[in-house]
Amino acid sequence: MKFLIAGLGNPGNEYAHTRHNIGFDVVNAFVLKHEGRFRVDRLAYVSEIKWKGKIFICICPSTYMNLSGKAVKYWMDKEKVLLENVLVIVDEVALPLNKLRLRPGGSNAGHNGLKSLQEVLGTKDYPRLRFGIGNDYPKGHQSDFVLGKWKTEEEVLVKLKIDKAVDVIESFAVQGITIAMNQVNNQEFSL
Repeated sequence: MKFLIAGLGNPGNEYAHTRHNIGFDVVNAFVLKHEGRFRVDRLAYVSEIKWKGKIFICICPSTYMNLSGKAVKYWMDKEKVLLENVLVIVDEVALPLNKLRLRPGGSNAGHNGLKSLQEVLGTKDYPRLRFGIGNDYPKGHQSDFVLGKWKTEEEVLVKLKIDKAVDVIESFAVQGITIAMNQVNNQEFSL
C-alpha cells in the first residue's frame, strides 16, 4: 500500500517556518519521526518511509506554492499512487490556530496551492489536512501574515499541532480517512 504525503510551501530560506510553509514543517516532522532523509529530486524534496507495511512517498514541492499541482501529479504518476491515498497538508486562514481539519475533498478556498492541484488533477476530490493558522491580520495584509513567522507565544501550540498532524498522517494510512477525521476534526488544541 503506497501513500503520497505532500506538504505545501515555498522553497528557500526566506520562507522557512512561515505560516504558509506549515505543510513543509509537518512533512519534515513525519520524516524525522520515522528516521528518513530527504533528497533533492524532480520538482520536490523527496523521502521514502516504510512503516507498518506501508510506503510513504513524502514530498515538499520545489515548484513554489502556485505550481504545487505539477509536483504532486508527477510523483503520483511516477509512484503509481491512487488519488485517495494522496494527503496534502496546507495552511488555512479560515481555521483558527487551535484547529486541524481533515477532509476527503472540497473547494480550494482561494488557496493558490490547492488551486494548482485542482487544475492539474482535474478534481477537487483528494484528501487534505488543513492546518489552522488563524486570520489575525489587518485588512489587506493577508499576504504579509501568511508569509510571516509564527509569534513567539504561538510556537508551542504550533509544535503541538505539528505532532498531532503527524499522528493524523499515520492514522489516515493505517485506519483510513473516516477514523482519522473523527479523531481530529472536532478537537481544539490548547496548552
